[in-house]
Amino acid sequence: MQDSVSMTSQSARSTATRSIFNKGPTFTLDTFSNREFIVKDFIESLSDSAIPSSQRRSGGAPTSTSQPFDPKPLIRTFEYAQRRLVELSGDLEIRENELSAAVRRAEAQHAQNVNSLGRKLDQAIESFQKLDTSLNGPGGMVGGDMVGGGGNVAVETGKKLEELDRQRRRALDAHFLIECWDEVSNRGEMTLLENLRRTGSGEGKVRSAHIARQLLRISQRLDPASWADTNGSSDMNGQYPKSPSFASGANGSPNGSKRRNTREIIEKFSETLEKDLLKQFDDFYRKANFDGMRDCATVLQDFNGGASVIGLFVNQHQFFIDRSQLITEEIGGDEDTWEKIADPDAEPPGVEPSLQSLVDEVKVVVQEESAIIKRAFPYYELVSGRFLQRVFQQSIQQRLEMVLEKADSVSSLAYLRSLQTSRSYISSLVDDLKAHGLTEHPDTISLQIAMVLDQQLEDLFIPYCMGSSYIEREKKNLEELYTSLMFKFATFHSRRKKTATGFMSSLAKSGGELLASAKEAYLNRLDSSDFTPTQRSMLLRVAGLKDVDSQKQNEIELTDEDGRLRIPFAKRMFKWLAEGVGRSLELNVSSESAKDVSALLNMLLSMMGEGYIEVSLDAALEAASSQETTKSEPDFTYLPSLRTAISITHLMMTCINTVLIPLAAANITIRRDMEKKTSTMTSRIEDKINATQQKTVDVALSWVARVLSGQKKNDFRPKEGTPEADTAWLEMLQTPTCATLSAFLTNLHTLTLASLPSSGSNIRIFLTEIALGTRSLLLEHFKKFPVNAPGGLMVTKDMTRYAELLRSWDIDEAVKGVGGALDVLLEVGSLFVVGPEALRERVRAGATGSSGRGTAGAGGGPGTTAGAGGPGTSGTGTAGAAQGKAGPGLSVQEVRAYVLRREDSGTMGMQSVFNAL
Repeated sequence: MQDSVSMTSQSARSTATRSIFNKGPTFTLDTFSNREFIVKDFIESLSDSAIPSSQRRSGGAPTSTSQPFDPKPLIRTFEYAQRRLVELSGDLEIRENELSAAVRRAEAQHAQNVNSLGRKLDQAIESFQKLDTSLNGPGGMVGGDMVGGGGNVAVETGKKLEELDRQRRRALDAHFLIECWDEVSNRGEMTLLENLRRTGSGEGKVRSAHIARQLLRISQRLDPASWADTNGSSDMNGQYPKSPSFASGANGSPNGSKRRNTREIIEKFSETLEKDLLKQFDDFYRKANFDGMRDCATVLQDFNGGASVIGLFVNQHQFFIDRSQLITEEIGGDEDTWEKIADPDAEPPGVEPSLQSLVDEVKVVVQEESAIIKRAFPYYELVSGRFLQRVFQQSIQQRLEMVLEKADSVSSLAYLRSLQTSRSYISSLVDDLKAHGLTEHPDTISLQIAMVLDQQLEDLFIPYCMGSSYIEREKKNLEELYTSLMFKFATFHSRRKKTATGFMSSLAKSGGELLASAKEAYLNRLDSSDFTPTQRSMLLRVAGLKDVDSQKQNEIELTDEDGRLRIPFAKRMFKWLAEGVGRSLELNVSSESAKDVSALLNMLLSMMGEGYIEVSLDAALEAASSQETTKSEPDFTYLPSLRTAISITHLMMTCINTVLIPLAAANITIRRDMEKKTSTMTSRIEDKINATQQKTVDVALSWVARVLSGQKKNDFRPKEGTPEADTAWLEMLQTPTCATLSAFLTNLHTLTLASLPSSGSNIRIFLTEIALGTRSLLLEHFKKFPVNAPGGLMVTKDMTRYAELLRSWDIDEAVKGVGGALDVLLEVGSLFVVGPEALRERVRAGATGSSGRGTAGAGGGPGTTAGAGGPGTSGTGTAGAAQGKAGPGLSVQEVRAYVLRREDSGTMGMQSVFNAL
């Protein structure tokens, strides 16, 4: 566009010499309708025509010699352009009006056409309704002719024609049947049927089969002599019994002078027809002619329901021919794989490879053949069901039996795992076939085929899971594993029980002999025919024993660790149990899951509850009981077993409540029985734990009393000696007895924190019992020793040490808090250092506080022996803090018992205190 504008400008400049006015540019509507039209370029083209060429070459900048700018050419150019645009605008308006008028005319014509077509459509609908009314409306007879109701007449006429056609066909069939029977009975031939069979069409074969069966029925009624040696009925399954020819002969002359055995002639034809159809079906199958196969299958269905053709199709299938040659192959797999299957701590590697290969091949073959079956058989669901039955009952079942036989020769666990993996893999095959749809592909599988698949899967595993055979095998496997895992534990505790029965029995059989006999009995049991070599080796490994074929029978060492509970052992037991429960749920084909779970619960309570946890708790209780008469410091090393027992019991209860009992929810009776057994076991374990802890408290307090009994008589009444000795005595923090007892209690507290579970209130109650018992022993202990002035300070130090130690424990706040039972220890210590006046106030406050309160918390009775006389000591104001305490305060009698042990109890000041009482 710019080029055209430039050319126009040039032409305008060339004529400038011929006119005094510049001629404006020329443009039309096409100039503005062009897609490349740009307003800016258009304005520039108008301006270029009015600028001299000299200025354009110099960039349009004025020079000193150039003429001044003259705007008139530009004004004239733009004025011309404006006038031209106004003209073009008018032309455009004219064209727009013309086009608008044409559009209005077209719209009017279109509306007229629509109205015309609408009227024609209404007329057509009206005509159709009249015709429909005339055909379907009621009619009547006028002058002997049918008037109206033409549609009904046509329908009735059609029905009569169809009926006449059927009668005609029946007449022709009857005529043909009579001709065939005449031919058979008089001439002993089947020429007409042979010709019909040899036509080659499926319809001819079907008709010949029907006529042959009708001829058999006619023969049975019209020629009973040929049926005399039978029960008078033909074999409806297509198995045609042979009968001897009559004496007259079956090959008589055509003139009918001799009687014909019509039955034999017809049956021979039928057999020939069936064999021919079967051969033809086989040929069609090899050529993949599905239409021909369908025709043959349709004809053969009339003979025996299609049994012969189904048998031919299934028996001669290449899959069964190939698999019948491979079914004798032995089960492969390396020894490491089978050992891994037999290892209870290893994950099973999966389904056996040969069975997996077979199932994968079955999946492909069945999906491919289902399409062929649907195209080749009119009764394809029946054929598909028979084919699936043959696949499952022959190929898969035989291979499954071989796999399980091989697994059973490895170990019982390998058998159970192989059974589970096989069931899972074959079940996935059934699910895949259902999802594929088979004959209904790609739609959902039919209900009949789905029922066949489910039934075949169930029948495949019923022999292995019926009754209680499976769950008994599962229980036996778990019992063998548990027994092997707890062999050293059980042997350790059996030795403990036997050696503890008496002195003579321990002399008769030493510990080594007991171990040797236990191991020998265990190995002899493993050497029985019930255990395979692989299973024997695996159980010995679980038991922590080596294969002793080349070793001595008594080479076994047991440590204290073998006799302790182990949480990893318990976790292994729960893992084995969980695997067994999951396996039983997957393999259980009956409704006895509640009974099976109950059986597993009984086994768990017996093996783990009684044989593991309770045995350990019995040993801990015996160890605690044996500490009561010991003369050395008690050994509380049995306490950690309580924590382990509690943890394992918690794991066992969690397993039972979350896994086993919910599975028996369907049977309320069995569930309640399971809950009752579990509760009984839990109560027994709790009772034994409580008994062991109580016995530990008794042993600890017994030793506390024994340590206190070793307190020297003059520990609180030192003799006056040199100043250095007195200073050393006063600088002592505590007496040796207090130090020994504090060390014992500290060690017991540390061991308790490490031995008992931190959760719950078990530790708090246990330590509270020990603290209260120690407090009672201390209160009784200080009623027995005379105390002088320096000794009173030592009593205060010992009591303060005892109180601080017991308060540092996590015990009940009512015992260690302000105003608690432990405050009495500090109060007793202060009674040996306060003066008469402070003591009188203490006695008075104690008398007031003890009225109606008694001697609760004192822990002992008043002393009866008076202490020796001695110099009095000035009272201190330290005892006033104990006044007015409720609960743990001392009664007047208890205060008197302690004060009488002071050496200054015979002074005038102290006597005035006693007189005030």
